[in-house]
Amino acid sequence: MYWQTSRLQIHLDQPQVMGIVNVTPDSFSDGGQHAATSAALAHCEQLLRDGAQILDLGAESTRPGAQPVPVEQELARLLPVLRAAATLGVPISVDTYKPQVMQAALDAGADIINDIWALRWTDPAAPQYRGPDIVASHPACGVCLMHMHREPLTMQTAPMQGDVVQQVLLFLQHSAQVLSALGVEKARITLDPGVGFGKTVEQNFALLARQSELLALDYPLLVGWSRKSSLAQMGAGGGALAPQERLVPSVAAALLAVERGAHIVRVHDVAQTVQALKVWRAASAG
Repeated sequence: MYWQTSRLQIHLDQPQVMGIVNVTPDSFSDGGQHAATSAALAHCEQLLRDGAQILDLGAESTRPGAQPVPVEQELARLLPVLRAAATLGVPISVDTYKPQVMQAALDAGADIINDIWALRWTDPAAPQYRGPDIVASHPACGVCLMHMHREPLTMQTAPMQGDVVQQVLLFLQHSAQVLSALGVEKARITLDPGVGFGKTVEQNFALLARQSELLALDYPLLVGWSRKSSLAQMGAGGGALAPQERLVPSVAAALLAVERGAHIVRVHDVAQTVQALKVWRAASAG
């Protein structure tokens, strides 16, 4: 199995680590640390030294309660970093839901569109731009379709109800079918169950426990547990952990996701995740 992207095929016979680069002042775990272009590019280079195989650039926070930013502001943050990162020799993913940003990112050399809205969002001020059409008109870019309940501003005020795994499975299946009907090759599509996006703690862990059910869709699975709030209560005595204190549970969740069939894990703590996966591979080989 492989993931076809604009410039490179990502072979998925071994789990891939996607390093997170937040070019934002307000992300939930590292907001502002890499907001400057030079700092963001230095972080990209460090993540590659740490073992990341894919970089995911995001220029708008999508944490619970986040306010959207204008297209122009997102592009001003993103494009200088993207143009430089595209020279680093690895696939570059852009985390955006705005069709105008998708088009500009692909024009600037992005390999993957990573969309929390699964290409459903349309700008009322520019309805002529549609995510599915932009992806379908590109000859080879990869795309990650994620499940999200409601939207970032409101998703945790009224989380999902019912069987989360079945609902997520049906949504992702439909989203992939929409792109396939537009002529997008299956090899270009990856799916993400959307841990933390409009789901309760119990539902997030149900997605991990029953992750194998999502593999029945026969698409690569990308999973992002890194520093999520569902891991906050893993401190000694049930004490709350701040985002930067969630390293151990984040690595454990990533390892469990891989053990249950995830092909790509999206993480902040690349070096530690890579080391854990080396242990897992060594044990698996034995």
